[in-house]
Amino acid sequence: MNRSMKIKSIGAAWYQNPSSKQSDDRYCQSLRWSNLRDRFVVIFLTLGLLSTNFTNSALAQDRGQIQNMLLRTLTVSGRGVESIPTTLTEIRLGVEVQRKTITEAQQEAARRSEAVVSLLRSRPQVEKLQTTGITLNPVYSYNNNTQKLTGYIATNTVSFRVATEKIGMLLDDTVKVGATRIDGINFIATDSAISAAQQQALKKATQDAQQQANSVLSSLNLTAKEIVTIQINNTNVAPPPQPLFQDRTANLAEAKVATPVIGGEQKVEASVTLQISY
Repeated sequence: MNRSMKIKSIGAAWYQNPSSKQSDDRYCQSLRWSNLRDRFVVIFLTLGLLSTNFTNSALAQDRGQIQNMLLRTLTVSGRGVESIPTTLTEIRLGVEVQRKTITEAQQEAARRSEAVVSLLRSRPQVEKLQTTGITLNPVYSYNNNTQKLTGYIATNTVSFRVATEKIGMLLDDTVKVGATRIDGINFIATDSAISAAQQQALKKATQDAQQQANSVLSSLNLTAKEIVTIQINNTNVAPPPQPLFQDRTANLAEAKVATPVIGGEQKVEASVTLQISY
């Protein structure tokens, strides 16, 4: 009887305080989450340490390989030269007129320049025709430290490009219609010929660098392994030799044969630097 009463009283007490059971459940659940979180933290830290050690080991290995390669490399520079014939000629010529008045000088220079330009435009082989200079300057005479205006000089100049084989006769014709000065002449190759020569010069420069490396390594009983770096230096197109050209415009108008003009050769240079491991 008494035992039954105790059980009932305990049950009644438990029924009257359900919050105590809920608190215990929350505590157990929190404890389980805390243990699970601690396990994940340990796992992540372990993986991080393994990854860091692996990365450091890989970097150290790569750094060692690079250092070994740098310590065992040979750097050589090769040079290649390709010569091509100059088939084009650039000419700078013009009209120079001196008159007493500024109007007379300007008008006469314009008349002669128009005749020269019309002639050049009528020749289909003439390329890149353009005006390169127009000047009008006073002319003074000096007598007993006295300056006196005596007239004006007007100058118009143009430049153009033409095949070298055509330039001799064309120069004579421009003088006949009014050209009075020839300022310069340059021999050049065509753009396509220069581009092809640059490629050949690069091949020669590369072969030259490889031959140098093989000669050095073979003399030391070493063997080339692989090319580590390749550097292409600037290719240079050397200007052709300038002809000694005297101003013969006074005699060209009376000439019965074409003025002989002979072109030359133009050199294209290239340089290549190789770094070779051994």
